Amino acid sequence: METIIIHTEDSEKTKIVKAFLKALHIKFKAKKDLQYDPQFVKKIQESENEAAKGRVTIIETSDLWK
Repeated sequence: METIIIHTEDSEKTKIVKAFLKALHIKFKAKKDLQYDPQFVKKIQESENEAAKGRVTIIETSDLWK
């Protein structure tokens, strides 16, 4: 058995790929992409901006468990 992951660009191409697999009697599972929570994305972007400005806290790995 082999797993193949196909990334389609739009829903029309997804339909075509599914129809093709069904015509060949190939079993498949379809799973929609999960979207991140917009509030979470905003927090990450804010953190990246702060890091770019140098507003970070550096912890030495030797001090990590102290």
